[in-house]
Amino acid sequence: METYLNPSRFIDSDHPAVVEFAEKHRGSSADSGDQAVSLYYAVREAVRYNPYTFSRDPNTLNASFALAAGQSYCVPKATLLAACARHCGIAARIGLADVRNHLSTPRLIALLKSDVFAMHGYTELYLNGRWVKATPAFNQQLCELFDVPPLAFDGINDSVFHAFNRQGKRSMEYLVDHGQFADVPEDFFFAHLEKCYPHLFGEQMPSVLGDMQGDLSRP
Repeated sequence: METYLNPSRFIDSDHPAVVEFAEKHRGSSADSGDQAVSLYYAVREAVRYNPYTFSRDPNTLNASFALAAGQSYCVPKATLLAACARHCGIAARIGLADVRNHLSTPRLIALLKSDVFAMHGYTELYLNGRWVKATPAFNQQLCELFDVPPLAFDGINDSVFHAFNRQGKRSMEYLVDHGQFADVPEDFFFAHLEKCYPHLFGEQMPSVLGDMQGDLSRP
């Protein structure tokens, strides 16, 4: 378990900003489950979900980077929750999966040339003798925009995806689970993304993503 409790390259749980955030939001309870729940909601809401913040720069995967930016996509938000948990003495690791998002916007599908989100990130926390999945990616405001109930987390049950929206339409489904990791596996992560979206790894990718920043407010 020591591996899942110590700082690592991307789960930089010893970064001063991460430490300050974790201490502020761990809550007053001494129970690790209560602290995990409090941290989950803090990360979910403090960092706005924005898939267009993706970059080939590995430093953008850092927990501290997501916190400083105030907006990020699922993987850095997962590393931030893991980092906060590790600071609080809760073992944590990263999970990666390919998912299909049935409610993705047309512009995002056009950008990816697919409705499959490769390398979707979630966090696993070791609570009460078992690993529990938590996905802090989608903040409440975003969920309301797409009429999807925001994910809840109770520290006991897995919280991984929105299966349906409020009208009963299919929302998200997991296609491939790549497993769990002590830190983001950088080479595997970027290699799989390049395999799935080779067109995004050309020279024009940063400017294209920048042009698409406002897409989430215009479903």
